[in-house]
Amino acid sequence: MTKSPHQTRRIPGSFLLDWIERIGNRLPDPIILFALLCVVTIVGSAIAAGLNWTETNPASEETISAVSLLSAEMVRQIFTKAVDNFVEFPPLGTVLVAMLGVGVAEQVGLLGAIIRRVVLAAPARYLTPIVILAGVLSNIATDAGYVVLVPIGALMFLAFGRHPLVGLAAAYAGVSGGFSANLVINILDPLLAGITQRAAQLIEADYTVNATANYYFMAVSTLIVVVTCWMVTDWIIEPRFGSYQGDQEFSLDSVNESERRGLRWAGYSLLAFVGLILVLTVPPNGILRNPETGGLVPSPLLEGIVFLITITFFIPAVAYGYVVGKIQNSRDIAKAMADSMSGMGYYIALAFVAAQFLAYFDWSNLGTLAAIALANGLEAINLTGIPLVIASIVAVGLINLLIGSASAQWSVLAPVLVPMFMLLGYTPEFAQAVFRVGDSITNIVTPLMPYLPVILAFGQRYDSQMSLGTLIATMVPYAIALFISWSGLLALWMILNWQLGPAAPISLS
Repeated sequence: MTKSPHQTRRIPGSFLLDWIERIGNRLPDPIILFALLCVVTIVGSAIAAGLNWTETNPASEETISAVSLLSAEMVRQIFTKAVDNFVEFPPLGTVLVAMLGVGVAEQVGLLGAIIRRVVLAAPARYLTPIVILAGVLSNIATDAGYVVLVPIGALMFLAFGRHPLVGLAAAYAGVSGGFSANLVINILDPLLAGITQRAAQLIEADYTVNATANYYFMAVSTLIVVVTCWMVTDWIIEPRFGSYQGDQEFSLDSVNESERRGLRWAGYSLLAFVGLILVLTVPPNGILRNPETGGLVPSPLLEGIVFLITITFFIPAVAYGYVVGKIQNSRDIAKAMADSMSGMGYYIALAFVAAQFLAYFDWSNLGTLAAIALANGLEAINLTGIPLVIASIVAVGLINLLIGSASAQWSVLAPVLVPMFMLLGYTPEFAQAVFRVGDSITNIVTPLMPYLPVILAFGQRYDSQMSLGTLIATMVPYAIALFISWSGLLALWMILNWQLGPAAPISLS
C-alpha cells in the first residue's frame, strides 16, 4: 500500500476534524455511497409516505406529501428516467464542456506556462487570498468556477511548493463558500430578487425588490469571505496537511523564448476573441444581449457563459500549441481534446449514480418537506432582533444540506421568512440577505452539492486515496469560520442600520 500524500499534523481542535475524517473515510467509495443513498431514499420515502407526512407549501398553499418510491408508478419511473437523470444532471454538461477548453490548454502546456509566469512574478505571501478572491468573483460565471478555478488553485499551490489539496480547498471555499458574495451584480441577484418580491407581495401588494437589493452588503462580504478563508487556509488547513509527499510535480523553470512567443500569440488570439464578444455585446441591440430588454442580466451572454469560457481557453490554447510545436495539424487538436476527457472516467461514473440519488430525493419530496417543517418551526419560535437573524442563518444552513439549489431553497423559504421578517418590521431585502448568508456557509460541506464529485475527482489527482471524509473534514473549518464572521458582519450591519443596497434599508419604518 503506497503512502498517502495526505499526512495530517496535530493542530488545536484537530481531534474533531480527525474524527470527522475517520468517520467519513470509513464510508464506502463515493460511487457505492451514492448507490446506498439511493436505497436509503427509496426506503425512507416509503416510510414517510406510510406515515402520511404532509406539509403545506407556503408559496402556493398546496399540500405536499411524501411520495413512496416503492409505488408501482415510481418504480416504473426509476427505470425509465435513469438515462434522463444522468443526461440532465446539472454539473455534467458544465464539467465536460468546460474541460474541453481547460483540458486542451493544460495538454498543450498553456496553463503551465501562464502559471509559471504568474508564480515567478507574484509575491508568494499573497497566493492564498488571490486564489480565494478569484473563486469568489467566479460566481459571475455561475458554476464555472468549480470546474476552472478549483483545479487551477491546486496547481498554483503545487507550483509554489505548497500542498495542492490546500490550494484546492482554498479555491473551493472561495467558489462555493463565497457563492453569494461578489463585487458585481450577477445572474443570481435578479433571480433571488424576483422570488423575494413575490413573497413580499403577500403582505404588501405593490412591493418591489431590485436586483441590487443586497449589493452593498455582498460587496463588503467579499472582503470578509476572503480574509476569513485566508486565515483558515494558512492557520488551520495548511498546517494540518503539512508538506506534499505525492508524485505530482510542477517545474518552476523560467519560460523559454518559444513559450514566450506562444504566450504572445495566445494573448493576441484571446484579444481577437474578446473583441468579437464585445461587438456582439456592447451595442444596445447586440446579439448576445437580452432580445426583449436589451440588458445583460439575464442575457444569452450569461446563459452561455460555460461555452464562452470553453472557447476562451480553447482558442488561445490552439494558438499557443501551434507556436510551441505541440500542435502540428487538426489531428493534434482532436487528440488534445480527447486526452482532456481521458481522466474524467471516474467522475462520469460517479455522476451517473449521484444523478439518480438527487432525482430520487427530489421525487420523494423529502427535502422540501423537511425544509418547510424547519421553516415553520423557526417561525413558531417567535424570536426578534439578532437572535432571529442567527436562528434564521442556522435554519437556512441546515436546509441547504437537503436542497442544493439556491433558487429552489428560496422558493420554499421566502414565503415563510419574508412575511415573518416584514411583520417584525424588517424589509424583504434584509430577509434575502439573511438567506444568502445561511445558504453560502454550508455549501462546502453538504454531501448533496452537485459539484462535490467534481471536487473529489480533482483531489484524487494528487491523492488517489482521498475520500469524502477527507474533503468534508477539510471544509468544516471554513464553514464554521464563515458562519461566525459573516453572521457577525450581518449583525453589525443590523445594529448600524446601514443600507443593504441602493434604496434597500434594513427596517421598514
